[in-house]
Amino acid sequence: MSNLSSPYQGIFFDLDGTLADTAPDLVAATNLLLLARNLPPKPYEFLRPYASAGARGLLEGAFGIGTDHPEFIPLRDEFFSNYEKALFVNSKLFDGMDHLLNQMDEAKLPWGIVTNKSERFTNPLTDLMGLRQRAVSTISGDTTPYSKPHPEPILHAARVANIDPTKSIYVGDDLRDVIAGKAAGMLTIAATYGYCGCKEPPEAWGADFIINSPLDLLPIIFPNQG
Repeated sequence: MSNLSSPYQGIFFDLDGTLADTAPDLVAATNLLLLARNLPPKPYEFLRPYASAGARGLLEGAFGIGTDHPEFIPLRDEFFSNYEKALFVNSKLFDGMDHLLNQMDEAKLPWGIVTNKSERFTNPLTDLMGLRQRAVSTISGDTTPYSKPHPEPILHAARVANIDPTKSIYVGDDLRDVIAGKAAGMLTIAATYGYCGCKEPPEAWGADFIINSPLDLLPIIFPNQG
């Protein structure tokens, strides 16, 4: 029986770059595109920040193209195919995240996932990682008609969990996470250990808190524990 108590009703997390380090498999799927075209693969550290923006970001990093480029759609579809075949090879929870989730579970503090990743990838990945079975809600970029920075996916996650969003926290590693969380009325936390792919540094996002490790969340979620 846990003696931890929290002033919050629920904690919601972005997936890629916040809850789980999925960049190794996303980058691998991207480099397969380059190799298939007899182009050299890009270094992992170069492509990692682009993982924050999913396929759009990774294709920009690898090929220097935007969504308006005629090759974008075929490259994106090929990327999706590559990723779907190998989405849980080197992906894992960030260090300390397992302990954090266990502490919340022991305290019976509900937590959920709100990601812009499509359900096609979110559901199998979170099943394989043993996350979807524990989360009170798992909302993807195509679960509602909107994706972040629109607040609807986060609000939908709170509704599914029967949790008051104004008494909840949203944690993410991208500016759009903070924008969406604030618009949903949640306390917002910027995770600097994630991919943080946008041009502005996390300090400029206007989050209520900035954390450098998942364990930095513990004193925020459980403020009265020593």
